Amino acid sequence: TGDVSLNGWYVAGQPSSPTIIFVHGIGSQRTGDLMTEFAATLYGEGFGFLMFDLRAHGLSEGDKTTGGYHERFDVLGAFDYLQTRGIAPGKIGVLGLSMGAGTSAMTAAEESAITALVLDSPYAVASELIAQETARKTPFPEWLVPMFIPMAKMWADLLYDIDVNAMAPEKVVSQLGYPIMVIYGTGDTRIPVDHGQRVFDAAPQGSVLWAVEGSDHLDAYIEHPDDYAERVIGYFRDRLGVN
Repeated sequence: TGDVSLNGWYVAGQPSSPTIIFVHGIGSQRTGDLMTEFAATLYGEGFGFLMFDLRAHGLSEGDKTTGGYHERFDVLGAFDYLQTRGIAPGKIGVLGLSMGAGTSAMTAAEESAITALVLDSPYAVASELIAQETARKTPFPEWLVPMFIPMAKMWADLLYDIDVNAMAPEKVVSQLGYPIMVIYGTGDTRIPVDHGQRVFDAAPQGSVLWAVEGSDHLDAYIEHPDDYAERVIGYFRDRLGVN
C-alpha cells in the first residue's frame, strides 16, 4: 500500500468521551459536504472528532485513489492515532460518506475495537458500480456491460493491487457484532437507491435506517442538518455513551 503521510485535524472532546472519525468521499476532502459544521455540533455535545484527508485527496500525500480498498489503511491509521492519544478502543466511532462509507465498512470489519458505524450513502458492491458507471458514460447497452466486469477486475488487480470482490459493504456489515446506522436519499442520482437499502438489510439486528425522502447523494445533512444531528448523535450516544 505504501506509507503515506495524512493531513487532518484532531479535536479532543470531554475526558473519557467518544471520538468520531470522519471519512469523506472520493474527490472530496475533510471539509466536504458541510461536515465541519456537523463536527462542531458533535463537539458541542461532548464528542471529540478526527477529520482527515484520505490519500491522494486534500493535503494528504499519495497520487493514487483506489475507491476505498487501500484507503481503509488510512482509516486504520486514524484509529491507531486516536489510541496513541489515549482514546479507549470502545470509545471510537466512524462516520463514512459515499466511498468513505464503503471504506469505513471494510475498516470496521477488520478492526473489532470499532463499535459504532454510520454509513451515509454507501454502495453495496463495488463491481456493480463499475457496470453502472460504464453504462452511464459509454454507448454500450446496460445488459452488455457486465461482460466487461471480469476484465475491469483483472486490471484493477494488476495495476492497482485492488481486490474488487472484497469491496462489498453489503457483505462485510453482516460480519459486524453490533447495530450500525445507514443513511441514504431516495432521490440519489449517484449511487442507486437499492444499494443503501441492501446494506441496511444485511446489517446486524437492531441497526438504524434513515431513508431521506427525495434527497440526492450526500444531501441529507445539507437539507436536514438538525434532523441529521439528532439521529446520528443519538446513535453514537447509544453505542458509545457520552460523559
